[in-house]
Amino acid sequence: MQVLVRDNNVDQALRALKKKLQREGVFREMKLRDHYEKPSEKRAREKAEAVRRARKLARKKLQREGLLPMKARASR
Repeated sequence: MQVLVRDNNVDQALRALKKKLQREGVFREMKLRDHYEKPSEKRAREKAEAVRRARKLARKKLQREGLLPMKARASR
């Protein structure tokens, strides 16, 4: 992974690096590897994640079809 530093702006490059790492899931994987997870706990976690993804996908599909109201965006 590579991030360019422009105009000696290290803070901006650091933010870009953190965003890339977040997208890749590096922080999440580090958190999971921090301690031992029993196989039964791993299965339960993965199943819960799959259910969450399926619900989110179904909710978005219903919103696109107009059966559910769209989520209100916060105005700035």
